[in-house]
Amino acid sequence: MDRLKQPVFDALTALGIQYDSYDHPAVFNSEDAEQHWRTIPGTQVKNLFLRNKKGDRHYLVILGIDKRADLKTLVKIIGDDRFSFGSPERLMDKMGLTPGSVSPFGLLHPNSGGLLVIIDEDLRKAERLLFHPNINTATVTLSFADLQKFLATRPNTVRYIRV
Repeated sequence: MDRLKQPVFDALTALGIQYDSYDHPAVFNSEDAEQHWRTIPGTQVKNLFLRNKKGDRHYLVILGIDKRADLKTLVKIIGDDRFSFGSPERLMDKMGLTPGSVSPFGLLHPNSGGLLVIIDEDLRKAERLLFHPNINTATVTLSFADLQKFLATRPNTVRYIRV
């Protein structure tokens, strides 16, 4: 499984980003993650891989674990047509990830360039954010500024909204 984490660690190191890494049992949803993240300092987040109705636009939505992702409200804020969760096949094609492992580090995948990244504005206040390093048996923490630094190296458009 290091083959999934290592490219993330290599990218962060190359950018001079300070991160901490924690291993834990596999988690598949925010409820599972919360059990293992309690002792990790930082803001817990959830990462949603969404598609529009036509399936021609894909989104990575990042928000605090305590927030409810109302897809109808997100559509209105973002200005697209109806949203649904992307299938495991689409997720693998666009980000090289499996369900439960979604994170901004999936943007390292060569097919991820078209994804629009949507980040909840409230996360700007977080000292540290918790993300999976492309596998759901580990978590890395980094600052919000370092998340922005990482995202700036990707070709994706990033938009901040209030959820």
